[in-house]
Amino acid sequence: MPTTSDADVTSRGHAAKASTEDHDPTKPAPTRQRPFLLELYGTAVGKKYAMAITGIVLMGYVLAHLLGNLKLYLGAASIDSYGLWLRESLGYPILPHTATLWIMRIGLLAAFVLHIVAAYQLTVMNKRARTVGYSAKRDYQAADFAARTMRWTGVIVLLFVIYHLADFTWGVEVVNPDFEHGAVYANVVASFSRPGVAAWYILANLALGVHLYHGAWSLFQSMGWNNRGLNHLRRGFATGFAVLITVGNISFPIAVLTGIVG
Repeated sequence: MPTTSDADVTSRGHAAKASTEDHDPTKPAPTRQRPFLLELYGTAVGKKYAMAITGIVLMGYVLAHLLGNLKLYLGAASIDSYGLWLRESLGYPILPHTATLWIMRIGLLAAFVLHIVAAYQLTVMNKRARTVGYSAKRDYQAADFAARTMRWTGVIVLLFVIYHLADFTWGVEVVNPDFEHGAVYANVVASFSRPGVAAWYILANLALGVHLYHGAWSLFQSMGWNNRGLNHLRRGFATGFAVLITVGNISFPIAVLTGIVG
C-alpha cells in the first residue's frame, strides 16, 4: 500500500495555502488595466495631447476650406465645379462617388467632438485642482486675451459651425430660403446679401481667429515642442495663421455686400 511522504504533505500544504491566499476575500480583486491610449487620455497631459492633435487636424481643414472657397472670386463656374468635384469626384474611382467626402466628414466630426470633450474635461480637472484663486490680480492680467476667452470663442465657433452647415450644406429653409443644391455661388450670394447674416459671419470669424491664435500658439507646448528661444517663431506662426484665416473668411461676406461678388 503506498505511503505519503513528508515531502508530499508539505507540498500539499503549500498548495492549499496558496489556493487560500488566491481566494482571500479580504484582498481587493485585481483590476483589469485599460489600453495605453485610454490610460493616457485619463491624465491631464493626455487630454492636452488630444486637444493639440485634433486642433492640428481642424486647422488643416479650415486652411483647405479657405483655399477652396477663394474660387468664389473666379466666378460661379469655378466654385460650382469645385463643389461638384468635392461631392462626386474626390477619391473616385478608387472609392465610390461621395465616399471620400463622407470619410472626411466623419473624421472631422470625430476630431471636433474629441476636441470639445477634451477641453471641457480639462477645464473641470483644472478647477478641481485649483483650491484657491489667483494669488495676485496681475497674474490674471498677464494671461493673453485669447487664452482667457477660449471658452467663449469656442462656444461661438460651435454655434457658427452648426449655422454654417444649415446654411450651405443642409439647406435649411429658415436659414437660407433661396438655397439651391449644387449652386454654391448662388447660395453664397443669397446668404451674404442679407446684412444680418453677413454680420454674424464676420463676428463668428473674428471669434474663430482669436481661438485659432491661442490654439496655434499653445499646441506646441501641449505636444512638448516648446523652446523659449523659438517663442518668437511660434508667436509669428500663430499670428500669421489666425490673420490669414480670419481675413480670408471675412472677405467673402464683405465682397458680396459691396458688390464685388454677385
